[in-house]
Amino acid sequence: MGRAPMSRSITRPKPRMSSNARVPEMAETGATASRNRRTLILLLAPLTILLGVFFLIPLGIMVVYSFLEPGLYGGVEWNWYPYNYGRLIGWPLNDYEVFDPIYLKIFLNSLQIALMTVAGTLLLSYPAAFWVASMKGPRKSLVLFLVALPFFANMLVRIYAWLLLLRPTGFLSTLLESTGLIIEPLDLLFTNFSVIVGMVYVLTPFMFLPIYANVEKLDYSLVRASRDLGATNVQTLWRIILPLTAPGIIGGSVIVFIPALGNFIVPSLLGGSKVQMTGNLIERSFLQSRDWPFGAALALLIMAFVVVLFSLQFSRQSKSEGQGTR
Repeated sequence: MGRAPMSRSITRPKPRMSSNARVPEMAETGATASRNRRTLILLLAPLTILLGVFFLIPLGIMVVYSFLEPGLYGGVEWNWYPYNYGRLIGWPLNDYEVFDPIYLKIFLNSLQIALMTVAGTLLLSYPAAFWVASMKGPRKSLVLFLVALPFFANMLVRIYAWLLLLRPTGFLSTLLESTGLIIEPLDLLFTNFSVIVGMVYVLTPFMFLPIYANVEKLDYSLVRASRDLGATNVQTLWRIILPLTAPGIIGGSVIVFIPALGNFIVPSLLGGSKVQMTGNLIERSFLQSRDWPFGAALALLIMAFVVVLFSLQFSRQSKSEGQGTR
């Protein structure tokens, strides 16, 4: 028998879309992109105007004032006077302005208090974030509400409560005396300790919330895998948990450090005249001594220090992340 002839399947080439057919599609895509761009501009316009009016313009005024001569009875004289910076950094100077190291001492004390505040809020917030993340249902919502509850009360009222607790005749000293742990009343007010306690109390929610957001998204399968591979709890914490929650720690540290460095309300109430920080110095320069150019120069130097510090940190972090992805 002869074989039946095999049927060959003929593949015909698909018709190509002509360039004329693509023109309406490209035009529609361009119109959509233009419409999205206009929508984005409209959405960002209020925030941009707000930042321009209430941040950039006052910042520009401070830059101008820092190079003007202080007036005899306050205010400014419109004369070029860069010597306000000389009192702080030692250059430039003239016959009337002298470098005073007390400002450097105040800045270093402010830096120390700000770093200790960051450490205190981190020690409180990190384990608390894991504890809250392990909760379920309404209990978790209640605890998160309690964390945000201090924002509903005025900060001055909360700081005055610490005045009642920390003063020599306050609750803490009286309790320790009644239990026989101390003989004389504790003098905790108007010290670095009282300022740090107040700062930690005020700024702890700002550290807790970024850390909690990272802990909530933590992949616990990696933690279980590290334990299955024989890692100890310390190794799991150091190699797995800390790197995964590092963005929350860094974000919370930034949010806490910046207001702690320039805070003047807490040092004024809990530190008195014994604890001086840069925020108190700037406040007195503007409101009491009315030396606006010096206050503006000091505020700009503190701002420049914070910007340079965190720019270096973020650039270093981005380089390390870029090397890790290679």
